[in-house]
Amino acid sequence: MHHRPVYRPGLRRRLGNAVNVASALAGSGIVNPGRPVRFFRQFAALHSWGTTLAGEFTSAAARDPYRTALVDDRGDLTYAEVADRTTRLAGALRLDSPRPRIAVLCRNHRGLVETLIAGSKRGADIILLNTGYGAGQLRDVLTELRVDLMVSDVEFADIVYKAPQSAQRAVVWADAPGGTGPELEDVIADAVPCKLRPPRVQGRMIMLSSGTTGRPKGARRRPRPGLRPLASMLSRIPLRAHDTMVIDAPIFHTWGFAAMQMGFAMRGTLVLHRRFAAEQTLRAIARHRKVDLFAAPVMVQRIMDLPPEELAGYDTSALRVVAVSGSALPGDLATRFMDQFGDKLYNIYGSTEASWVSIATPRDLRTHPGTAGRPPRGTKLAILNERGEPVPTGVRGHIYAGNELIFEGYTSGAPSDMRDGLLGTGDLGHVDRSGLLYVDGRIDDLIVSGGENIFPREVEDALARLPEVMEVAVIGVADAEFGQRLAAYIVPRPGSQIDAEQVRRYIRERVARYAVPRDVNFITRLPRNATGKVVGRWLTQQAAAAGDAAADDARVPEGQVAF
Repeated sequence: MHHRPVYRPGLRRRLGNAVNVASALAGSGIVNPGRPVRFFRQFAALHSWGTTLAGEFTSAAARDPYRTALVDDRGDLTYAEVADRTTRLAGALRLDSPRPRIAVLCRNHRGLVETLIAGSKRGADIILLNTGYGAGQLRDVLTELRVDLMVSDVEFADIVYKAPQSAQRAVVWADAPGGTGPELEDVIADAVPCKLRPPRVQGRMIMLSSGTTGRPKGARRRPRPGLRPLASMLSRIPLRAHDTMVIDAPIFHTWGFAAMQMGFAMRGTLVLHRRFAAEQTLRAIARHRKVDLFAAPVMVQRIMDLPPEELAGYDTSALRVVAVSGSALPGDLATRFMDQFGDKLYNIYGSTEASWVSIATPRDLRTHPGTAGRPPRGTKLAILNERGEPVPTGVRGHIYAGNELIFEGYTSGAPSDMRDGLLGTGDLGHVDRSGLLYVDGRIDDLIVSGGENIFPREVEDALARLPEVMEVAVIGVADAEFGQRLAAYIVPRPGSQIDAEQVRRYIRERVARYAVPRDVNFITRLPRNATGKVVGRWLTQQAAAAGDAAADDARVPEGQVAF
């Protein structure tokens, strides 16, 4: 007697997801056949350690121990060397509490990466601090989160010494001797070799918001995300195992950290630069084979700002993928970049809390340069009104998203904006008839001027297309008559001629009369934080310091980083 198989609810869906994950991993070369012993060691390590950062790295080191893992200013390290160094470091770290916490204040280099892996091997919570924080922001974060150990670059010694006393007494300097406290290299060299077992309790990565609109908030990441998020990313971006991955996005930021995770999962070679410089990035691309670049949009813009003869002087034929995230692509930057380097640009939209929400491929960006793309496999997207109801196609609403990488919650206990399992990103946007997402702007950025709703980004995109404009930022400022008005801050291209009336006339013709900026300020640079985002309150400080003239002598606000 034959019986039909009985499927439990959701079993078919789970089987389908497993097949999709396996297909994506096989297609990228992650699980391609190799030496049987190393193949077994790879998956034995992943099974033992799980899909934590330590697990991803240990698995890669078991499979490809002699492949170069890291390249930075100090040279190269293989997977085997990093595995040994991080095990030594993990064993030597003085972490006595049941749930230890390590705060890390470093730029992109081996000391940062090795601290993260070692901390993961010990099961510690790791707090990734923004290198653009001032002393006050750092003090607020460390007071709330109470760390057991701090690992910092020496350049930040001044603000570290203004941190709470408990943090000052437990500092390891990541890149050079720093006075009080040992240097990371000495800790590793003096450590006794040991064998570590996977921790019983997995630590969390705590990512911090940029603090551009207030006090930074800590977001706890899930400790074992599984392989589906990686497969989700691979469904839209053609990364390959053993690629060289130039990570210029700061690793303390969600996008840079994700790039590092994917790089180890792909058993790739990670090339790290302490500070971004366009020429340095092009040299790295020319030096390596099969290169993927992970960057912020402003970095791509800086590359395109180089003189044409300098761009032509580098062989970039090895460039396979350029993946950017962190802010919007301004104007026609996507099209200009692809005209120069080929159709290799991918734009990822997401947030610290939701990770990635959508990905725009080169094909999407060719036809719709302003789009944020489509959700990758496994991600749900909804555009809702203020009552939580879906809005029609093309209508602006609040962006909500859900996937397996949604954060666990804020360290402060602050509530998050959840609706039916989807998380609000804090942005407004719309979806067109073809299913492409457009991010219209932050909810906080929407200004009402004389009864008209205006998004500064629309004006920014229009002005960015002017040949005379190198960079532009538009914000809302208080106005006694209209409630708010637009203020434009423009960095002109060297040698160009542009005036305020030309700017206003252009916006009146291209956008709308009510979107014309009343204030037009010409400055020499835009004040950006360490992730490349323009900070509105710094713009007003810069303009005030410079008066009505160009802001050559404007005071650089605390924590500001120039790109």
